[in-house]
Formats: sequence, C-alpha cells, structure tokens
Amino acid sequence: MASPEQLQHYLASHGGALGGEPAVVLGDEFLTYGELEEASTRLARLLVEAGCSRGDRVCLFSPKTPHAVLAMLAVLKADCAYVPIDLASPAARVAMIVEASEPRLLLAAEAAQRLVEELRPSVPALILESALGDAPAWSAEPLPSRNNRDDVAHILFTSGSTGVPKGVPILHRNVIDFVEWARAYFGIAPHDRVSGHSPHHFDLSTFDIYGALSAGAQLHLVPAELNLSPPRTAGLIRDAALTQWFSVPSAMTLISKFDAIGRGSLPSLRRVIWCGETLPTPTLRYWMERVPDATFTNLYGPTETTIASSYYTVPAMPASDTEPIPIGRACGGEEILVLDAKLNPTPPGEVGNLYIAGVGLSPGYWRDAEKTAAAFLPDPRGSRPHGRIYKTGDLARLDDDGLVYFLGRGDSQVKSRGYRIELGEIEAALAGVQALKESAVVGVKTGGFEGTAICCAYALADGSEIELSDLRRELGRRIPAYMLPSQWLRLDVLPKNANGKIDRPKLRELFDLNRAA
Repeated sequence: MASPEQLQHYLASHGGALGGEPAVVLGDEFLTYGELEEASTRLARLLVEAGCSRGDRVCLFSPKTPHAVLAMLAVLKADCAYVPIDLASPAARVAMIVEASEPRLLLAAEAAQRLVEELRPSVPALILESALGDAPAWSAEPLPSRNNRDDVAHILFTSGSTGVPKGVPILHRNVIDFVEWARAYFGIAPHDRVSGHSPHHFDLSTFDIYGALSAGAQLHLVPAELNLSPPRTAGLIRDAALTQWFSVPSAMTLISKFDAIGRGSLPSLRRVIWCGETLPTPTLRYWMERVPDATFTNLYGPTETTIASSYYTVPAMPASDTEPIPIGRACGGEEILVLDAKLNPTPPGEVGNLYIAGVGLSPGYWRDAEKTAAAFLPDPRGSRPHGRIYKTGDLARLDDDGLVYFLGRGDSQVKSRGYRIELGEIEAALAGVQALKESAVVGVKTGGFEGTAICCAYALADGSEIELSDLRRELGRRIPAYMLPSQWLRLDVLPKNANGKIDRPKLRELFDLNRAA
C-alpha cells in the first residue's frame, strides 16, 4: 500500500476488503473495519454541520473505547485536529488545556459529561453517544479531504515546567512516516492482534492505533483497571491471543514482580516492544526467559519527535542483570545526535547531550514561539534536509559500533511509570498550598517498576499544620494522580546550597537515607 496523504486514509484502504473483520476490540465490544469507516464518516459530516472546518481543534473527552478511536477518525475526516483529554486530570488542568487549544467544540462521552459541565465551556459540547445516534441521518459517502500531510492531526499536552501544560502539535506526516517505517520493520500484517495499552492522551497510543489500522490488524484496547492487576493483564495477552505487546516498561516490570507469566504461557506473542523510560535488565531477562519465541525491541523518543526516534532489538539474552540495553540506532528518516556543549559530536564513550533530527520533529510547541526556539534549534551542520534539531534534555553516549546509550535526564524532567513529568509543574502546584512555607520535588531512581520515584520535601509555614493525607488530597486537586509524589519528607527547613538555593542533591541523599532506614 502506498503511503497515504492523511491518517484517516489507512482506514479507508481497508474498509472494503476487511469490512467484516474486527478493527478495534475492548473485551466483548468491538467495531469492524466497515463499521468504523461508515460511522466515522457519518460523524464527520455531523461535525462539519456543527461548524468544524479545516484546522479547527476538537477536544475529545472519552475513556479508552472503540468509540473513542471512531471519534478520532471522524475529527480527522472533518479536516480537524483532535486533542485527547486525560479524564483523570483535575478540572483546573483540563481547563488550561481546553483554553490553550481554542477548540471549535468539545466531543465528550457520557462518562465525561460531569467534567465537561464543571468546565462551563464557552464552545459547544456534543455528547458522543448522542452524536453517534444522530449520525445515521448523515451520508456515509466519503468526504473530500481538504487537509494534507502538513496539517496538524492531533495536539498532545505534556507537563510544563511553569505549571502550564505544553501543547505538542503532531502532523499527519509525522505519524505516517513513523508508521510506515514501523510496519515494515516489525512486519505488522492483517493477522496481527496488537495491544492498545497506553491511554489515548499518551503518544505511544498513536502507534497502537495507526500501526494497527495501517496493516488491517486488530487493535485490542487494554482496560486501564488492568494496570493494577498484572495477572489479569497477562491473562488478556493470552486470551486475546495478542501477537504484539507495546507498553511502558513499568507495566512490564509490574508483571515480572508478580511473576504473572509462566514459560510458554503466551504462545501467540511474537513481538514485545517498550518505550517511554528505561526497562530494567532483570525485567527484560524475565520476559525473554518466559516468552522465548518473541523479539524484544527498545524504542526511544520524546513526544516532540513523534512516538519514537531510535530502536534496538535485543539480539540475545543479556548476560547479567547489570548489562545496559542501548536505545540503538535511528529509525527510518531520523537522526540521533550526541553533541557537546558547543553542538559538536562527542567521540565514542564520552557523555553528551542527545538531540534528534528528521521526519518526526513536531513544528514546535503550540502557540509558544519562545519555548519552541529554546528546544528546536537550527541544525549546526548547516544545510540539511530538515534544517532543525530537537534538544531532548537527555544525556547519552555512543559506543564504538555507533549504538546510543541513554544515561538519564540533564534537567528537572523525569520519567516515572511511563509518564514524562516536569518536576516544576508539581512544585508550581505545591506553591498554592497555603500551609507550606517551602517545598521542593526531586526524582530519585529506585530500580523498581516506577523507574524514578517522585519525592517531595516540605516545611510548614509558621503556625500552620496540615496532615500528609490532606496535603496529598489538596495537591491531587491540582495535578494528575500520576504526578503525585510517592515519597514525602517533612523538614523544619529545606537545605540550601552556597547560593541560597534549595540543595537538591542533598535532598536526594536524605530520601535515599530515609528509604534505607
């Protein structure tokens, strides 16, 4: 199949030949390729009638369901871009995202109706189930596409250091270029049954959805509640006969901690892929021992560079639990650069800053020229096909064979439980708690499934008192649950360095000592 001009054309290419085959599955609920194609077209016509036109944004409030995927495709068919909303986020944070994206309308599942009402939006809100009920009145004839590969397909909002989430617009071509490479590299085909583990506001889900649709494969959505039950997650992989599992490492580590899979108990599984953070080598060895017929591939890449920019398929069982796993080489159309402070290449073995160039780069941050200029730099090598490099903020090194090894963050951003989190956003939320005199948040590597523990040290204001449970509850009204610190330390005063700034290395030491005690 030739590379399409728009993401929705992946679906149209299979709507006839695979019309009766399941496309998106959630337990006993599913939509066939034919149903998905027809219903998304009808809903798109309804959206156009409601005033949507090329370039408009539609905020999507929906749990992870087949109808949510249908809604995404309908928005694209209406020549618009969708903005997936995390329903677990506090209303105040959601309000910031809605305001920043300036949508034409909100499309919300009944399960999210209360959240939408709390926002009191200034734009119309359509209830997804009601809209789908009205959609049969509209024609299922394909709509003419006015957008192209350079139009925005969706905007993903990530944690921002100032407390305001950052919007990352992703173009149709950004996703298409990665999906075309990945489908060829992994050999994804119509017989495949692939996992949909990540939530739809998380960029990994983009590969789940469009990787499956591009190949005519089945996408099996993993219910969010299974994240708390590793045996049930393993059971879904087995019972749904999944051939591909793609998730953040923390999900794989939790399964290994519970010893939820036995050797040979997942006979259908052929590919295991992870991205979003470092997978502990003991976890990798656990999976390789129990799923010996699968390939295991590490993907790396931030949201700003679309799903993943590098890959490494592990050739054999690591010799020990301490053997590091590289992030490998650049995916098709991408470049991975390890540069020094003057943007010169570092020699093999030396630590440098990790930059990315190529087809996956987002145009920049949504309506924020200052942040865009700080992170998306002119290519220092002069005239290049793409002309820009993205500063990831990560540290890395090359080995003598040209493989890249990720060495951690170079700033205050961490990855915990698969989420990329700006510690500054948590601190900004803590600053609004009146009972606190001062507070600081640091990331401490644990070696456990969460990757990096988010740790908060705080001191109370004079004459104030607040129970830790109340502090957590108040903070939980300002930030998503996945950002809440897992470790807390109350001090009379936070340690300072010679410049009078909070001594964060000292805080990490205190948390290490506290955990060891």
